[in-house]
Amino acid sequence: MENKERCKWCNLKNDLYVKYHDEEWGVPNIDEKYLYQMLILESFQAGLSWECVLNKREDFIKAYDNFDIDKVCNYDEKKIDKLLSNEKIIRNKLKIKASIDNSKIFKNIQKEFGSFYNYLNSFTKGKIVYETEKTTSKLSDDISNDLQKRGMKFVGSTIIYSYLQAIGVINSHEKNCFLYKKSS
Repeated sequence: MENKERCKWCNLKNDLYVKYHDEEWGVPNIDEKYLYQMLILESFQAGLSWECVLNKREDFIKAYDNFDIDKVCNYDEKKIDKLLSNEKIIRNKLKIKASIDNSKIFKNIQKEFGSFYNYLNSFTKGKIVYETEKTTSKLSDDISNDLQKRGMKFVGSTIIYSYLQAIGVINSHEKNCFLYKKSS
């Protein structure tokens, strides 16, 4: 690992976290499968650290059938029980059930807007937000409120803000970080 300054939240002792910080966090990504995966993973973060979820990401990918949304939408009680017994993922029954329901809502949003990215653009107008030292914003409030009205769970404003940072809609690299950028 190079001797670069990074955001203070990045645990330099965790190579996976450093790689996530350096190559993924804050990088715009409009791939629908990625947008879906990250929304589901962020919902598991509620009450936990992102590092905890990130460390289990590969196990989540396996447990959730490579985040095949059609498969996840059809999970039944047998699959829920299998997920609840999987010690490699976060085994919270409410979050697991919400991930299935949220997947169905995600698909409905894709149908309504043509893609989940288009849905997000209805709030962002395609702009990237450059801001630091926040955990919520009007943007995250608005998206969170809309997703909750549609029936999603574990998508409060803080989770959605974190999601928007993860997918590059919000760039929050700190001023001392080698990846810091100002709006252009």
